[in-house]
This record gives sequence, C-alpha cells and structure tokens, in this order.
Amino acid sequence: MAGKVDASAIHDALKAEILRGEHEPGTPFREVSLAERFGVSRTPVREALGRLQQEGLLERGGRGLQVRRLDPEQLMQVYDLRILLEGQAAEEAAAARTEMDLVRLEGLLARDRSLPDPDNATRLTTNVEFHEALWAAAHNPILSDLLDRLATHQIHAPVSTLTRPGRWEQSLEEHAAILGHLRERDGAAAREAMRAHMSTARTLRLAMFADAAGR
Repeated sequence: MAGKVDASAIHDALKAEILRGEHEPGTPFREVSLAERFGVSRTPVREALGRLQQEGLLERGGRGLQVRRLDPEQLMQVYDLRILLEGQAAEEAAAARTEMDLVRLEGLLARDRSLPDPDNATRLTTNVEFHEALWAAAHNPILSDLLDRLATHQIHAPVSTLTRPGRWEQSLEEHAAILGHLRERDGAAAREAMRAHMSTARTLRLAMFADAAGR
C-alpha cells in the first residue's frame, strides 16, 4: 500500500483480508513485517492489531497474534443468536425501512442473481452485504452492531454453507421472500422467513461438521 496510512486504515485493510478468507486460521500477524508492508512505524500496526483482537478476528497464540482458529461449539452458538437477532432485525426493518432501503436491497439481490457461479469468497462477501443492508434498514444501530460482531465470528469457518449444492440459489430465493415481506411491511412474516433462512444455514453447518468428522 503506497503512502502513509494510520491505524484505522491498517485495521480496515487487514479486516477486509480476513473476512475474504485470504489468511488461514493460525496465520501470524507480525508487527515488524506489517509495519514494513504499510510503510509505518510499529505503533499504528500495534493499535490496529489490538482492535482486530478485540473484535475476535485475532487471538494470541504461541507465535503472537494470529488469525483466530475455528471453535465449532462457539460457531453454533453464534448461529443460535443470529437466528433470534436476524429475525428481530427483519421485523424492525419491515416497519422502519425507507424506499431507499428497498432500492439498496433490491439492487444487491439483482446483482447476486446475475453472478455466474461465484466462488466461496464472493458468495460469503455478497451474502454479508445483503444482510448488512437489511440490518441498516431496521434503523437500530445497537442491533446492527450486535449482528456485525456476531457475523465476524463466522468467517473462521473455512467454507461457506452457500457452497452446498443448490444452497446459493435457494438462499437468493429466501432473500427475495424476505425482501417481499419488507416491501409489504409484514413484520411477523419477515421475522419468521429470516429465522427459517438462518436455521437452514445452521443445519447445513452442522452437516458440514459431521462430514468433516467422518473423513
């Protein structure tokens, strides 16, 4: 990265890389090498890494701070919480959404439907963008912050549930149904559709863990 950057820019760059799956769990993040990469002293790098650790993206290991390793039980707990909170966000969005919120969500859905066989990283990124736009449509910053923190824990899974056969297409249809309920301001239907959407993802994740354990 050319030019001087501050701790916030370093944090944002590294977080984006972790969320895209560019660093395997256990990958060390060393202050010296990162300072050289960004052309800064170790002080802003240390601050950026501290923020990533607070957000649960890094953990302290034998080689210092490293990309957090997957904890299956914690991941399932995240799904349980997201089922509840995503449903709440959908219900609130049905009441609070604006026309611009709908335009944003409709645009994201149209973009995702136009993608030709996206790879794992693209499916993960675009799915998160749709959900983030829905959280924003609820106009509840506390709820959005909680969901954002929970969602960061799920990036430690090596492969998205959206890579399961047929799940990508099914997920987009579920997004469309949720969006329809928001358009109609049907909060109860939006909540139940979102909870079913997230419950399916949880079931698929359990199946993926079972497949991995049986190898």
